Amino acid sequence: MPNTDFTHTEAAGTLHAAGGATRRDFLVKALALGGTGMLMATMKAWGMDLASTASAPPRLTGSGKGKTVVILGAGIAGMTAAYELGKLGYTIKLIEARDVAGGRIQTARRGKVLQELGAEKQVCDFAPGEYINLGPWRIPFNHYSTLHYTSEFDVKLELFNNDNDAAYVYNERVQGPLNKRRLRMFEVKADLRGYVDELLAKSLKRGMLDQQVTTADKALLIDYLVNEGYLSKKELDYKGTEGRGFKVNPGAGVNPGPGVASDPLGFSDLLQSKLGLMYKSVSTFVQQKTMFEPVGGMDMIARAFEKRVGRTISYNLEVSKLVNLADKVEVHVKHTVSGKRSVIQGDFCLCTIPVSVLRGIDTDFSAGFKAAMQSVTYSPLCKMGLQMKERFWETNHGIYGGHIFTDIKGINLISLPSSNWQGKKGTLLGYFSYGADGAEMSARTPRERIDYALSAGEKIFPGEYTKAFEAGFSICWHLVKYSMGATSHWNEDGRVTAYPTLWEGEGRTLLAGEHMSYLTGWMAGSIESSWQQIARIHQRLSA
Repeated sequence: MPNTDFTHTEAAGTLHAAGGATRRDFLVKALALGGTGMLMATMKAWGMDLASTASAPPRLTGSGKGKTVVILGAGIAGMTAAYELGKLGYTIKLIEARDVAGGRIQTARRGKVLQELGAEKQVCDFAPGEYINLGPWRIPFNHYSTLHYTSEFDVKLELFNNDNDAAYVYNERVQGPLNKRRLRMFEVKADLRGYVDELLAKSLKRGMLDQQVTTADKALLIDYLVNEGYLSKKELDYKGTEGRGFKVNPGAGVNPGPGVASDPLGFSDLLQSKLGLMYKSVSTFVQQKTMFEPVGGMDMIARAFEKRVGRTISYNLEVSKLVNLADKVEVHVKHTVSGKRSVIQGDFCLCTIPVSVLRGIDTDFSAGFKAAMQSVTYSPLCKMGLQMKERFWETNHGIYGGHIFTDIKGINLISLPSSNWQGKKGTLLGYFSYGADGAEMSARTPRERIDYALSAGEKIFPGEYTKAFEAGFSICWHLVKYSMGATSHWNEDGRVTAYPTLWEGEGRTLLAGEHMSYLTGWMAGSIESSWQQIARIHQRLSA
């Protein structure tokens, strides 16, 4: 990823130390001789910045007093830049088209108003304390940049249960007898793993893998498979395990006493259903079994930023034109309420507007830059919050948080709340619809979306889902005026050709946001792209 303005060539090892050796060679020797302690000391002595841009803002020195930076978009990328540049004394002009900051970090609670393009206005009528996160809804443990600000701003966090084996899986488009059968995830996982471990263990015992596994390792591997798959030690059979649940749960006294064991699902039935494709050996980089969420809603992060940079934000200003001049930028805006037009000037511009929206703004970008903007796509994505008057999934099914996965068209998953467990009411995510399904969902009216979500949930929780429903609120991000999509997407060719072009920016304008990262769709991508671009702006204006 080229960064010709501000790349430090020391990091590439191209500057030479005494005797003709490169700094990289010297650091390798320092590490070998004195370990990490000597390595760190040497780097500090050379003035090399040890802060990782993934965990902390860039260490910027000097002053920005007397210089003005215009920031377009008061989402998390824009407010990150305003906050950090403000520390250096820059005059910040933060332009936001909405009447509230946060961008796509939005939480629907009582009174929230949403007007999608071409759709009727929605007003959220959830009960006090109930909410649904319309945009980001979970934070991975390794997104240190996001956690940097939740810690600095004292945004309280709680665990988000991202993987609950007690939750259900329900598929109606699969082959075999498991079609339309509601199953616990632990049933599917235990049985598939057990059967596969049994096959492998018996193959090892019969010598069928002697060319691949040594005699010593064979015994160790069989021990592992017996333990991992709950196999009988002698016969190496899988006959079920109590971890997959009971027909009758054990209890006190003689009735029910020890309980009645459940029967494993058929191996062939499981393979035909393809239900095993829903899990992997470990989580991905951005999806863990337990994650984080702010207490009270994801917009608590946006509010914390807004509290600190709100004085720099001008709301209800829609950008109509962006001009790069030799010594400044001009941003033409229109007030969405009064209709008044004005021109805002600055020494530099950081544009965090989604490319899906930026493409429709009159800019003086070159033809090549405008062509590069066409490489970014935004897929349709819809979410639905359903407030229930009782938490039947907890009281009747023992499911506390996590997701119910299904192949019901347009639903994908139903996510159960990880907060206020055993409370009176609860608001769940009724669907996470994207792609072609999302496009179809967005063609429905808000009431039709609710009805569709309820009919799907009724298949999984018959007699409970619709009965408990009280209120719903939905969003289709590709129909939200100043977003025009929830997350950006790059293909491989675009990453090679267009992405570096957009990263370089043009004239006195740089871009930032989740689309300018390899963490598209995540707050960390917005924050870290902003960190890197403000370092470039500061060096340019300091020079």
